[in-house]
Amino acid sequence: MSKDIRIKKGLDIKLVGEAEKTTTNVSLSSVYAVKPEDFHGITPKLIAKEGTAVKAGEALFHSKSDERILFPSPVSGKVTEVIRGARRKVLAVKIAADTKQTYADFGKKDAAKLSGDEVKNHLFASGCWPFIKQRPYDVVANPNQAPKAIFVSGYASAPLAADLDYTLSGKEAELQTAVTAIAKLTAGKVHVSVGKNSNSPLSNLTGVELHKVSGPHPSGNVSTQIAKIDPINKGEVVWTVTPQDLVIIGELFLTGKFNAERTIALTGSKFEKPQYVTAIAGATISDITAGNLNNDNTRIISGNVLSGKQVKEDGFIGYYDNQITAIPEGDDYEFFGWNKPVFNKISASRALTFSWLNPKKKYDLNTNTNGEHRAFVVTGSYEDVFPLDIYPMQLLKAFMYKDLDEMEALGGYEIAPEDFALTEFICVSKQPHQKIIREGLDLMREELG
Repeated sequence: MSKDIRIKKGLDIKLVGEAEKTTTNVSLSSVYAVKPEDFHGITPKLIAKEGTAVKAGEALFHSKSDERILFPSPVSGKVTEVIRGARRKVLAVKIAADTKQTYADFGKKDAAKLSGDEVKNHLFASGCWPFIKQRPYDVVANPNQAPKAIFVSGYASAPLAADLDYTLSGKEAELQTAVTAIAKLTAGKVHVSVGKNSNSPLSNLTGVELHKVSGPHPSGNVSTQIAKIDPINKGEVVWTVTPQDLVIIGELFLTGKFNAERTIALTGSKFEKPQYVTAIAGATISDITAGNLNNDNTRIISGNVLSGKQVKEDGFIGYYDNQITAIPEGDDYEFFGWNKPVFNKISASRALTFSWLNPKKKYDLNTNTNGEHRAFVVTGSYEDVFPLDIYPMQLLKAFMYKDLDEMEALGGYEIAPEDFALTEFICVSKQPHQKIIREGLDLMREELG
């Protein structure tokens, strides 16, 4: 029996450029990259040096704090370059891919017959552990802390997000195997959320507690679902896994191979034909978007427009991402833009804006922030788009002046940066909310553990 979760507070940002439900196989990129910055909180220690030949699934580096947590190569080939930054910090490991892929063999496993420790060790050895993240702090899960529950959000509500019902179609066996395996890692429940009216492959899984979600964004954020189902208290830990990563874990148990192939949504008004493509994690953006992208004054984002990262055409898709968005670059100046009616933009306010009159209209927005950074203005608008039982303005200020007691008391353990993407979008003060939250969570993790 499913349990309904209805979200009332939030904001759906409807943009042009939704991906058509057709999938094209992208040819293998010549170069792939794994970037330690995708695994926030991890300090990498290299295993594979320049010139090392690797198979898909063989480790490139491990976490300095826990040697069991390996980060594998998504393809077979040769490590051609280790890019370093200040103080020799590892920024990326590049691999020149073989024309014919070979995979490390980790052996087929029957997840139902394994113990929790055996499942954990198999995920360690294969490099699949980084797919499991934790709350609090939104980092790769600490394997030494037992979670009270595991959450999977199969409902994507972000702007132009990939349709998970479509991308997961035909992956029922992998999803069931993965859920059976990760259920061994907690004494609690595995909570799976799907759209209220969806026909998701996740709906028929056994061994899970199913929830049906409805309402505006951020109803699909896993933090929103955790808050409604089983909120986090001080000293508690929950783990989260995305559905696309569940497929990789499931295929590992069924075939013994680490296959980092994903179905990626190409979205936004700057794509000639927004659609889905099949590519491998860490692929070059130019190869994924070849022949489809209008790169004239374009902002390319790995992820969605609210919480994704800006990348260049010669950059690489994020390790966890299943979406690339391309929208116009907002480098123009609008004369007296603050003092005239606005018809072509989305706003949570009704002051001189009219998007509320046509809630189904789709907009071709650019990246212009329509203002500059200034002091916080208390408007009360954050609460209208923030469904968690938390005071967002007060929490943001506590994070800014680094008061650990207030950060704890106001709900710092329950959030991730993406939960403040909407408040950042509507912020009249143009404050970088997600950056503030990320820095505050890092401080909490360092000082409070």
